[in-house]
Amino acid sequence: MSAKVPNPIDAYVGSRVRTRRLMLGMSQERLAEQIGVTFQQVQKYEKGTNRIGASRLQAIANVLAVPVAFFFQQDNTQPLNTDGLGAINGLEDLSEFLTSKEGLSLNKAFMKINDPGIRQSVLTLIKSLSNASEPLAGHVPQAADASIGLRN
Repeated sequence: MSAKVPNPIDAYVGSRVRTRRLMLGMSQERLAEQIGVTFQQVQKYEKGTNRIGASRLQAIANVLAVPVAFFFQQDNTQPLNTDGLGAINGLEDLSEFLTSKEGLSLNKAFMKINDPGIRQSVLTLIKSLSNASEPLAGHVPQAADASIGLRN
């Protein structure tokens, strides 16, 4: 018997709950206490294995100080587009990154940048760095490659 796969929307909403909770530095236990459930139930909500009812979602939104719509947004301006959501590979990877120490730190720092031009520059820099870190097809790094900048 195979394990039940969470509904993609439930998993997405749960990942948004987890992201916001971690952004606030709140534990699962504290959120559970505030909304009247066990921390295991919060874990199931965040993984998408249990659906969050409307009244419970409203309570979570109140505790996390966001509108309910926050849990259905793909970013700060776009509502969740469900077309093909079930086919998105890597949603778990994205959620895992966003809730990691590095992901949270990066997101918090980025959100503090108010100037749109600087934000765009940061995005351009990160894209450049990610492209530079991909190995070139057929290129095998040589020991000499690392010392090129050290020659006199």
